[in-house]
Amino acid sequence: MKSLAELEAIRAKTLENIAMRKENADAARVVVGMATCGIAAGARPVMLAFMDEIAKRSLEHVTVSQTGCVGMCRLEPMVDVYLPGQEKVTYVKVTPEMVGRIVAEHVVNGHPVEEYTIGAAE
Repeated sequence: MKSLAELEAIRAKTLENIAMRKENADAARVVVGMATCGIAAGARPVMLAFMDEIAKRSLEHVTVSQTGCVGMCRLEPMVDVYLPGQEKVTYVKVTPEMVGRIVAEHVVNGHPVEEYTIGAAE
């Protein structure tokens, strides 16, 4: 940092990321499995891709958070999407390249991407 403006830019970006991770009952929620198994399988880039895609689309009604192990390590990275009034949808073996489609089709338009879900993986 070389100036107060740079510090303020860092502060604004951090507050934006924190706001994206706060819970809201009326918001869509994206929950990324971030236990050691998920992280080893690539969950961190997946979570960052969700945060970037949601920010790029200015989706203020969407929160991104993380959870621990759900016991299905072979299917990691796993992501649960919760939309108000709908059943939870679990995506498995998620890559950053899949995130744009999940956000566009499911989070924005309410249509799960079936071929990425847990039902398609079994």
